[in-house]
Amino acid sequence: MSPNEPPTDAQTACFEAGIKFGSLYHQFAGTPVSPESAPSLATAIEESIENQPHCTEVTVAVRTEELEAELAESTADYTELTGRFLEVEIVVDYEGCEVRTRMEMEDGYPLMRLESVRERASSDR
Repeated sequence: MSPNEPPTDAQTACFEAGIKFGSLYHQFAGTPVSPESAPSLATAIEESIENQPHCTEVTVAVRTEELEAELAESTADYTELTGRFLEVEIVVDYEGCEVRTRMEMEDGYPLMRLESVRERASSDR
């Protein structure tokens, strides 16, 4: 892409997905979470991020086994939310281009990645 060439719809959709992940991660990192509050926190994250433009689907799963293991070594009843406790899928649709992204633990790090980019046929829109 040359400096004067506008981004493609697919590139813009990927950019939008990155914005959603940055917002999700940095908005909610540090939030107090317990096994009891994890489901409602997951729902709040999903509903919050789905409000953003072009976002069609957000699925958040809190890794409760890891959360419980963390708390087993603590005197507190809660800990702070970090990426290692989350599995997230985000779908963005921009001008008929659907982008699917995922965040999950890989080698001890919460890795965010692009799963697929698909141009939808005009009859699918």
